[in-house]
Amino acid sequence: MNLSAIAGSEASAIAAVDAEARPVTGAPGDYDELIDQVGDARVVMIGEATHGTHEFYRHRAVITKRLIEEKGFTAVAVEADWPDAYRVNRWVHGADDDPDAERALAGFERFPTWMWRNADVLDFVGWLRSHNERADRPTGFYGLDLYSLYRSIEAVVAYLDKMDPPAAARARERYACLERFEESQAYGYSAARGLTPSCRQGVVRQLIDLRNAGDAYLRRDGIAAEDEQFYAEENARLVVDAEEYYRSMFTGPISSWNLRDSHMAGTLERLISHLEGRGEARTVVWAHNSHIGDARRTSMGRRGEHNIGQLARERFGLGAVLIGFTTCTGTVSAASDWGAGVERKRVRPPRRGSIEALFGEADREAFWLRLRDDGRAAGELFPARLERAIGVIYRPENELVSHYFEAHVSEQFDYVIHFDETRAVEPLERTVEWKRGEPPETYPTSL
Repeated sequence: MNLSAIAGSEASAIAAVDAEARPVTGAPGDYDELIDQVGDARVVMIGEATHGTHEFYRHRAVITKRLIEEKGFTAVAVEADWPDAYRVNRWVHGADDDPDAERALAGFERFPTWMWRNADVLDFVGWLRSHNERADRPTGFYGLDLYSLYRSIEAVVAYLDKMDPPAAARARERYACLERFEESQAYGYSAARGLTPSCRQGVVRQLIDLRNAGDAYLRRDGIAAEDEQFYAEENARLVVDAEEYYRSMFTGPISSWNLRDSHMAGTLERLISHLEGRGEARTVVWAHNSHIGDARRTSMGRRGEHNIGQLARERFGLGAVLIGFTTCTGTVSAASDWGAGVERKRVRPPRRGSIEALFGEADREAFWLRLRDDGRAAGELFPARLERAIGVIYRPENELVSHYFEAHVSEQFDYVIHFDETRAVEPLERTVEWKRGEPPETYPTSL
């Protein structure tokens, strides 16, 4: 690295990173210091700069396993739909008929399937089942997201069919208002434009009735477990929030974003309260950097958006630890459009002036950095810089507009983990486009 060729402020920041970065080599002790520093945190949120990078999934799992085994964490809550993740939860507790981890993940049918149906999640879920078979306190696997409107309706009705058939009939009648539409977005558009009456009153009434009947259901001799009532109530609450979310999609992007992250934060808090009935509840959260990093320290916050990282800091203070990931280049699993097939795409080198470009100039190819202090690196990384966010869609041709935003990294996260080069996560179902991958930019000349 030639610091003389780099602007003074950036050279100083790079030198600070070099001085304080801890290497990530793949050795068992890579994260010893980080695990120790977690201390008594109630929630550890671990992000990802893309929804399709192997190293993010793998190292997130490495850290999570250690938090479970060494720190007593008993829940993993992920950016996934509640009913799909709960099928996995039943399996890792040995309470499901699925024969193996791959079948347990079969509930993730909605785009983007590769986000949870991939080789790294398969390995982690299998490990979690084995851990629970020998653990005094098993660890659960839960979803926080709200896209599963119709699957959650089915789950509520199925639960009531077992517990209270007349109540199930009332639920069907209320939910029929939503089921007239083949897609949730079609309902949202129609209701937002006044083309059809809102279904809100009925779904709210259904949630209230289910909650009021909960004690009576639980008093029955073993018919319903506390977990199953909680699962049903969360599905009913999801329907309420999703109904509002899909209407808000057609009134403004900020309101829909905030509704979604408020729902995820609320689900997390209710999950923690539910688990606290069995002892101390400590939770690991897996979600994208854009949800995990404190929105108040990014351009998102200036637009009026909040996220679960911000809400966790406001709720738990220093009891919430936020960890982000970054990468410079390599490949990523992503689609070109919403609903399209997964492709193995090349990640462009980071833009000059971005945090990724700065990290790429550091002496280490992979490292983690503590930002939760007044150290030199934290100070040097405070100024706003561009930061890249690749979701389930990646459009490298207009990357600056679609995938970059400004952030004060040292206040956005407590820790950041960086890899210069990464590779695409492997979907369990590989498309022809994924297998082929993108040709190099020099194709066909190789120059």
